[in-house]
Amino acid sequence: MTAFNDESGTGDALRRALGVNRRRFLSTCTAVAAGAIAAPVLGASPALAQDRGRGHDYDHDHGRGHVLVPPGKRGIILYTVRDATARDPLASDLPSGFREVFKQLARHGYRQVEFAGYNQHANAPGGASLESVAGARLLRSWLDDYGLRAQGNHGFIPSSWPLTTADLDTFKKHLEIANILGMDHMGTGGDPTGSSYPADWDVAADKWNALGKIARREGIKLYTHNHDSAYGFLLDGGPLDAQGRPTRSSGIRKLEYFLKATDPKLVWLEMDIFWAHVAQYKFHTYTAHDGSTREKVFDPAGLVARNNKRYPLFHAKDGVVSTTNGMGYDMVPFGTGVIDYTTFFSRVGERNYHNPMVEDDNSPSATDPAQSLREAKISYDNLAALRARRH
Repeated sequence: MTAFNDESGTGDALRRALGVNRRRFLSTCTAVAAGAIAAPVLGASPALAQDRGRGHDYDHDHGRGHVLVPPGKRGIILYTVRDATARDPLASDLPSGFREVFKQLARHGYRQVEFAGYNQHANAPGGASLESVAGARLLRSWLDDYGLRAQGNHGFIPSSWPLTTADLDTFKKHLEIANILGMDHMGTGGDPTGSSYPADWDVAADKWNALGKIARREGIKLYTHNHDSAYGFLLDGGPLDAQGRPTRSSGIRKLEYFLKATDPKLVWLEMDIFWAHVAQYKFHTYTAHDGSTREKVFDPAGLVARNNKRYPLFHAKDGVVSTTNGMGYDMVPFGTGVIDYTTFFSRVGERNYHNPMVEDDNSPSATDPAQSLREAKISYDNLAALRARRH
């Protein structure tokens, strides 16, 4: 058996498209065919930073080709350094609270941040919660002081549908905060629905179209964010279960269905590239309506390239191979893993449109309080070092 062919059966075409050398592709397929997936499908060599501290702010660097992520597009989601924003400034000499963390991130070279809420330590300037108009004005002043741009937030998306008055008022408040902060985008860290059934995704699409229309009136693009399950297969046919729900798939992935069900002028997506690669590893076969098992490899960069303007933001997370956790990868600082970001960013293009946000859920450490900001610097250097391959 040839493992993980594309839909036309031409594995070489997919291998070339994903930037994987033939030897690695064939060795991976052989391992899968033997019944032991020894590595995530279609992994690639890490893109490690070189010549750190120089050359990052130029479009070309000593003949190595143009930068894949321009300086003004290099961002980080603040969840990566959540221990630092939550740190008590009275109990530590390390950067603490939003203002000091902004200052440190700007020193590292970042020019954009994505919020993950607006809470910090109560002893930091401004107090514990800055989730207000006054708090947003304070945050904006600090962003401006350090040359940073707010570019999104994983914040409030109403749980009610139809919307309650309270949820609508809170949503509008968050749009006002987003505008004060200067965001073009506002979003969430969760999937539109956890369901596998088209009917539930239709409801989610109706809700997001309505929310997106409200956001557009305020000049904001509303986006949703994926984990791995959202790029799993929709159950949309075949025999029904005891609850009358379909049990088999046509091979359409959930978020691909959502893309078609939502208005491209109202709803955008932020691809979490790490979780998309986990989905590539986990969801490569499905049971078709006729009961047969079919193979279909997920191509994250290909999906973005086909829907480029729908993906204004990315989460740029990296991973090393794991054969034990069921996901294929363990998360590590950007540029220290095996996800081939050089190929990914080269394939999706539009480098002056996309906004990659570095993220590492595991950066905060219970024993090393300086780790998250230190790893944020490593991730920045590796993001800045990415260059298009010269042919």
